[in-house]
Amino acid sequence: MSIENPAVDWGQALASIESAVNPHIGSGKVADYIPALARVDPNKFGLAVALDGGEMHALGDADESFSMQSISKIFTLALTLKQIGDHLWERVGQEPSGSPFNSIVQLEVEQGIPRNPLINAGAIATTDSLVSAYGGGEAGADKAIADLLQLFRRLSQDDSIAIDLNVARSESDTGSRNRALGHFMASFGNMTNPVEAALSAYFRHCSLAISCRQLARAALFLAFDGTDPETGEQIITKRRCRGILAVMMSSGHYDNSGEFAYRIGLPGKSGVGGGILAVAPDQGTIAVWSPGLNQAGTSMVGSLALGELVKQTGWSVFG
Repeated sequence: MSIENPAVDWGQALASIESAVNPHIGSGKVADYIPALARVDPNKFGLAVALDGGEMHALGDADESFSMQSISKIFTLALTLKQIGDHLWERVGQEPSGSPFNSIVQLEVEQGIPRNPLINAGAIATTDSLVSAYGGGEAGADKAIADLLQLFRRLSQDDSIAIDLNVARSESDTGSRNRALGHFMASFGNMTNPVEAALSAYFRHCSLAISCRQLARAALFLAFDGTDPETGEQIITKRRCRGILAVMMSSGHYDNSGEFAYRIGLPGKSGVGGGILAVAPDQGTIAVWSPGLNQAGTSMVGSLALGELVKQTGWSVFG
């Protein structure tokens, strides 16, 4: 999976993106089922593109922090695969769900095995595996989150990244559906820790506050076969990196994944905080943020911005 390297006039590209999205700023509905997210200004828009060699291009509110929400699942998946390898796939599938991100229906039919690690049930099972890799229980949850936070800071080259504890508490206070998913998997023997311990870590990693610029930089390893192109650090193996990109392409936007792949043509992951991360293999990464969501929980303006970006750059894994 790679993309040819056409010359891009980034000044023109960013101007075209800004022109395309400006009439739509504020469109969509913020994630009001999480009280802390309901208060976010829907008129925000930021975008950052990180390239090899430290090159960065940004637009709008690219330096304002937002809640990562489900985008954090990509990094949790990478860290879990690094810790326990392919044993994760004994507990979580690799197939698209075609269902909303918090659906419980398929879990019953498929004996407590989530379809993929990017829906909530799959991310909870992945987080549970990560907690076990760090010794299990609440102590293991704390160690896992500390290591994940350190990974974000190292990859973004910014020690200011932190967990928004107000958002984490808000997630926990309204987390009945996620608790149901955890207990349902536990009933099939697919949880190795107490549900609350796994969810403690899950709510916290979804509540990481990050800017578009920080996120694009942190994700660069995904565009370069698992290796940070600036430092040379191998975060994950080439094979596992490509596996993550495949899951992002097929399942990164829940029941909106097919449309995103059709329109954008890049592996991506959305979050209900309004962020979207997209990866252009061998080129770079794009982080975009605008809080208003479509019915599937993907940023409406963010999707428009990415559509214009791929039009301007010619980036697509489909050639």
